[in-house]
Amino acid sequence: MTHRLFSYGTLRHPHVQTELFGGPVPTTEDSLPGWRLDWVTITDPDVLATSGEDRHPILHPGSADDHVAGVALEVTDAQLAAADAYEVDDYARTLVTLNSGHEAWVYVAAER
Repeated sequence: MTHRLFSYGTLRHPHVQTELFGGPVPTTEDSLPGWRLDWVTITDPDVLATSGEDRHPILHPGSADDHVAGVALEVTDAQLAAADAYEVDDYARTLVTLNSGHEAWVYVAAER
């Protein structure tokens, strides 16, 4: 099965896609309304090794005027599972509707 996965951060990077998915995946420019971008410090050594960055973007609910630019990735079940394993506990995967009208999974700030 194929899934749409909206990425606004490191999952867009070719080296991260190669590490997690075995190579580049099809992508389409899109955006996500009603969310705002913030930053989180990453300490997980595996994620740091894959991304090469200790600060990653993270989404929080925003206003109707907010939107986040990114891409919709086309991923398989196995690739979605790899993305789930890559995202740390700060993130939770949820289903959203993109500006294009397509539904997609996205990682947002986990409720604590």
